Amino acid sequence: MLFFSPTTFAGQKQQVGKFDIHYMALDSTFLTPAVAKKYGITRSQYRSIVNITVLDTSQEGNPPVAVKISGVAHNLLDTQKKLKFQEIREGKSIYYIAQLSYRDNQETRFKIAIQHGTDLNTTIHFKRKFYVN
Repeated sequence: MLFFSPTTFAGQKQQVGKFDIHYMALDSTFLTPAVAKKYGITRSQYRSIVNITVLDTSQEGNPPVAVKISGVAHNLLDTQKKLKFQEIREGKSIYYIAQLSYRDNQETRFKIAIQHGTDLNTTIHFKRKFYVN
């Protein structure tokens, strides 16, 4: 498994209609070197990854669904960085991953737009404070 199940690692969830949107932002050093290399992710104490997974709760087993996704991150000085998400499929799992640089003790606000056909068109907002190990 590439990342953690939605309930394993301080992830958060937002329910929108029949969809559960699981999201987390964490230090890239939590990934093993092998996993990071496999997916072209830079491991560094100054880089984070944003992980988004969307599950369809109206279907048995709550399967993941493919979505269109885009987003931006803002620091406290309101510097905006566009997030470049890559879709990763592993077995039946679908993850959307973006990388982001940060400084020690930096709070970052995220704004992520997610679409799935005509059933889902939403924007989620969350924030995370990052620390250098």
